[in-house]
Amino acid sequence: MNYQSVYDLSINNPEAFWGEAAKAIHWYKPPTKILDDSRPPFYRWFADGELNTCYNVLDRHVEDGRGNQLALIYDSPVTDTIKTFTYSQLLDAVAKFAGALRNQGVQKGDRVIIYMPMVPEALMAMFACARIGAIHSVVFGGFAARELATRINDAKPVVIVSASCGIEGKKIVKYKPLLDEAINLSDHKPKKCIILQRPQETATLQPGRDVAWEEAMANAQPVECVPVKATDPLYILYTSGTTGIPKGVVRDNGGHAVAIKWSMKHIYNMQPGEVYWSASDVGWVVGHSYIVYGPLLHGCTTVVYEGKPVGTPDPGAFWRVISQHKVSVLFTAPTAFRAIKKEDPNGEYMKKYDLSHFRTLFLAGERCDPDTLLWAQDKLKVPVIDHWWQTETGWAIAANCLGIENLPIKPGSPTKPVPGYDVRCLDENGQDISSDDIGSIVIKLPMPPGCLPTLWNKDDHYKSSYLSTYSGYYLTGDAGYKDKDGYLWIMSRIDDIINVAGHRLSTGGMEEVLASHPDVAECAVIGAADQLKGEIPLGMVVLKAGVNRPDQEILNELVALVRDKIGPVAAFKVVTIVKRLPKTRSGKILRGTMKKIADGKDYKMPATIDDPTTLEEITEALEKLGYHHTQTS
Repeated sequence: MNYQSVYDLSINNPEAFWGEAAKAIHWYKPPTKILDDSRPPFYRWFADGELNTCYNVLDRHVEDGRGNQLALIYDSPVTDTIKTFTYSQLLDAVAKFAGALRNQGVQKGDRVIIYMPMVPEALMAMFACARIGAIHSVVFGGFAARELATRINDAKPVVIVSASCGIEGKKIVKYKPLLDEAINLSDHKPKKCIILQRPQETATLQPGRDVAWEEAMANAQPVECVPVKATDPLYILYTSGTTGIPKGVVRDNGGHAVAIKWSMKHIYNMQPGEVYWSASDVGWVVGHSYIVYGPLLHGCTTVVYEGKPVGTPDPGAFWRVISQHKVSVLFTAPTAFRAIKKEDPNGEYMKKYDLSHFRTLFLAGERCDPDTLLWAQDKLKVPVIDHWWQTETGWAIAANCLGIENLPIKPGSPTKPVPGYDVRCLDENGQDISSDDIGSIVIKLPMPPGCLPTLWNKDDHYKSSYLSTYSGYYLTGDAGYKDKDGYLWIMSRIDDIINVAGHRLSTGGMEEVLASHPDVAECAVIGAADQLKGEIPLGMVVLKAGVNRPDQEILNELVALVRDKIGPVAAFKVVTIVKRLPKTRSGKILRGTMKKIADGKDYKMPATIDDPTTLEEITEALEKLGYHHTQTS
């Protein structure tokens, strides 16, 4: 089996390819129609099949004799807690909580919003929804009340499942006041809220509406799985979209189960019984796919980690988890490794732990600069795989598929398109462009199973957001190119291609150069408005811990480095040192917001921002450079 033959089959005969993959899933009614293409651009996979995702995640493994195998390891350095659940124990808890949801009036097709921290009960709630055919919509725990309210109004949940608090580092974040405010703000009111009371914070329950988790469980009887259609929604996951318009990505049951199960073996090279750790959050798509569903669909053990890469307690946190729980594969964001590299540039903390059973590191979430990838590879002595995907696709678009063939790694590239994805680079006229020229990256329809079939209750918005720019193609919103070997290079968002005196340049390419400087921990480049050239690149860098050289000396070197690697055409002259870069809670750098500050435009505080004070620091740094922002709105 080699990559090219598998890929060619997936593109030339997708129905045969995915029909075979579907055999790895348990079906109550196996599909006879693999691809329904009767209503383009709304393609549906396995349309006449019936299954239950929870059955595939838990029941089938218990029935197959894996009941005593660990399904879930909960590791929480912030509460000093480690708990484990076998497949049998997790199934018992999930079946009972499904009964608790039934008791609160949840039926097949109803929505349940889950607003939870990184605790086992978050997964139990998700699986319980899947068990009874309800549709879950997880909102990142601690999300602002107004943002939660827009999701309540759009999803119209019968029940909301939440907790008294989350823990961010050493800070307790009270969830219940945020939830109460969100319900007050929303037009739709849930019938009930089930609240997990955590020892760190006891929430005040509203009589008649709120039920404590323990009480709900005490009064519940376990329930069996409900068969659902392959095309019935499993979940809705809201992603950032146009202000005021909730963008609920829909994931169906059938396509999702088939694609995610296939990916565990063929992309991540996992075997049932091994330990897989995705260091993300259940509130993000990575958490849905590779903390919650993927590992357990494949009969692996998943790690639920309530902590940070640094500070809980130190930069060795990840190595301790890998060593203690015998993790085979870790999947996390490049920003986590940049944080570790900044605090422990020589990798001293790694040396304290036995990582002999650790096999592969996968990175995704934003573009991985080659310097970070090579640092991790050098220190860990294992393959480091950058791969690329989106909330909308739910799983990787491009990757080095280790379960098929380990292709040569090109740092900076997520390797080649994953089987099932017909990826093209198009110019403004919709024509394929030659290798090494930057264009819009698109996916030819139909996309493979597991990708969004539409947006929740918004077919027209789905078409206008993703399908209207190029007929017959899904617009990823990313810009990049394919090289002569067929490797993909994702350089930036389309919005981050800047036009400097008529030259189209990638900010990602400049970031790659800055990140290669030995003193730089992480960086961002934005295009700032310029009267003469249209836009000019503006760089911001965070230095590694322990760097003790004059700032101006480093800045001069950075300007010279970009000039040397990219050329004078980049017009790269402005770069500054900052303490931190503003990021979302999932680790994405808020380049768009920084650009608005530099251009003096109003901006709205992003709901997903990790720490609002970072924007104040950036504003101060930009003002020193002569950029003046206007009042935020």
